[in-house]
Formats: sequence, structure tokens, C-alpha cells
Amino acid sequence: MRVRFCRVLFGVIFALAACAQEAADENAAAEEGGGLNFAAISQLLLDRMALQPGERVLLVGRGGDRWDALVPLLREGVSAAGATDLGAVDVFGAPLPAAVPADFASALGSEAGGWAELLAGVDVAVKLPGALPTPEAPQDLYRALQDVLRGGRGRSVHFHWAGATSFDMTELPVDDRVDRLYQTALLDTDYRALSATLAAFETALRQGAVRVTTPAGTDIRFEVGDRPVTRQDGDASAVRAAAGRNLIDREVELPAGAVRVSPVLRTVEGRIAFPPAQWGEERVEGLVLRFEGGRVVEVEAAAGREGVMSEMEWAGEAGRSFRELAVGFNPLLAIPGGEEWIPYYGYGAGVVRLSLGDNTELGGEVGGGYVRWNFFTDATVEVGGEVWVRDGRVVKR
Repeated sequence: MRVRFCRVLFGVIFALAACAQEAADENAAAEEGGGLNFAAISQLLLDRMALQPGERVLLVGRGGDRWDALVPLLREGVSAAGATDLGAVDVFGAPLPAAVPADFASALGSEAGGWAELLAGVDVAVKLPGALPTPEAPQDLYRALQDVLRGGRGRSVHFHWAGATSFDMTELPVDDRVDRLYQTALLDTDYRALSATLAAFETALRQGAVRVTTPAGTDIRFEVGDRPVTRQDGDASAVRAAAGRNLIDREVELPAGAVRVSPVLRTVEGRIAFPPAQWGEERVEGLVLRFEGGRVVEVEAAAGREGVMSEMEWAGEAGRSFRELAVGFNPLLAIPGGEEWIPYYGYGAGVVRLSLGDNTELGGEVGGGYVRWNFFTDATVEVGGEVWVRDGRVVKR
């Protein structure tokens, strides 16, 4: 009996010691990242990918920043899942210095001419923070991977850590406050509940006309019909990607939380009253755009109208075309109480985006590359006469 008791006691002590060591390891990882828990972040990304044995996984990063710490964790997790680790590269195809080169990463090289064939064999690409398109380069892996997705092949996890803006659309730096909010949203979101909410909203969109209003005078209506509706609910599995209808269905964003749709363009009618913002390098106030058939037909502004007209002329058709409705539903990305900034591209509950420009990534036909996001924090969204968002607060789930 005494021997059995000692064994049990030893087992308990061993388990407690293991838990303490695990906690210590996680705390150390968090301290190295300025408070970020890279082990937990890595595991969350792996969970959302739901990797299958044999799937080929490529990491694309920037290199030389704090996100290098994710690279070995993700590669270990990929191998542990029975998937194939293709290594980690930057947007120019060069292996990241923080990673031991894999054969694929070495073969990719910096010559874009051979990328298309190689990337067609990638099942999952993970775009780490900072892995962005490069305007100064004629080609980069960011765009090359999107070309693969447009062709109905593969999927990517677009792991952002940016997109915080002021109410006047000025991008804000990522500081400790942003870090804490984004990490909480990434790790603590109830993804099952979020998915259910976004699916319910999609169903509503397909059954009734949409009307968006704001106290400043926005009153715009349109129909979605059978247009692709993208639910950014964080599901980056192969099963979900196989049902994708457009580029962003296969480019899963994390953190998650928005429904995005480019409506039937000819049905877009009404007015959008914009908050003060910069257009064409000018401060614009009191801007109201009137739409008919999805195109801007009238521009009014209390100040800065010349800046708006200059930007639209430069952008061409895209600058005068309604692009997208996006509605945020993630409560953990909502605008913090008492503060005046918008987290993560407006994916937080109650934030509405009414965008202009190129809608091809959403399955539309307006090209040109120009995109202008416009955030509304006090909008009311009605679908089929039912209110989903009232004055910037989600009221229906």
C-alpha cells in the first residue's frame, strides 16, 4: 500500500512539475515576443489549418523581426501533423535566415520565371506578418500565390498583425495595446459561434435587400443575390477551401470575424456620407457620393472636393465603382469602450466597410487594382427589413 501511495504521489508531483515547466516555457516565449505567446499562436494557426497527412506547406515571411520565432514552431507542427514542410521564404523567394532551408525553399529561388509551376504544388501557404506585396518589384510571392488561388488551387492563411486605424482612416502603429487585443481575439475567439453567426448573416443576405444608413446621411441599398459571400470565420481547412468561389474564400484571414461581399453592381443605389479623411493628398470633409447602378454619379464635399476628383481620375473606373460591403462580427475585435480607433481592418463587431474599387478578388469584374476602404462605426445594417447592426452595435446573431 505504501509503495502504491508513493508511486501515486510521485506521479502527481511529476505532473505538477511538467505543468509548471510548460507554463514557464510559455511565459519565456511571451517575454521574448514582447508579451506575445508564440507557442499558443503557432498552435492556433495549425489547428485552423486542419492539416492532412502529405499536404505541402510553405511559410512566407519577412525575416529579421519578432515573427521569426513562429517559423520553427510552425515547421515542427507541420511535420508533427504528417504534412510536408516546404520551408520558409521571403516574398522574393529567398529562404528566411532564421530557418534551416528546405529543399523546396532552396529550389524556389529568386527567379520568378519558375514560381508558377512550383507554387501550383503548394497545398497551404502561410503568409506571416510583413509578407506583403512589393510595389517596387514586378513580381513577388504574395501575388504569385494569389494567382494560384485564383486558379482554384490550394489555400493560404493570411496571418495579419496590422490594420489598426483611427476614425479618419489613418493607419496606427502596432503597440502593446494592439498586441494584447489581437492576441486575445486570435486565441480566445469562439470560432464555432462566430462561424454560425456569419453563416446566418450570409443566409439573410441572399434572401432580402440590404440597406445601410448612418446618422451623417448614408442611405444605400443593394442586393446580393447569388454573388459569392465570403465568411472570414478562420476556417482554413481543405474542406472549406474546396467550396471556395473566389480568391478570398481561399485566403483565410486570422484574426477572423467579417462577412465580405461584392453585391450585384447594377442594384447599388443611394448615397454614402463619408467621415473626414484624406483623399488625393487633401483633407476632405462633408463628402457625399451618390450612386446609380453601382457607379458614382455625383460628388459633393464641404471641403477638399478637388482631392476626391483627383483620386478618382487617377483610379479610373475602379475609383467610381462600389466594391464591397464588409460587416464585422467578432466581439473580441470590437472598438474598445471609450476609445476612438478601429482594430484589425474593421473585423470587430458592429464595424461596417463600404469600399470602392477593384472587386476581382471577391469574384467581380471591375479591375484596375485600386481599392479604397471606408470604415463606418455608427452604421445601421438592415437585411430584408431585419436590423442586424444598429448604430454600430450588432443586435442580431
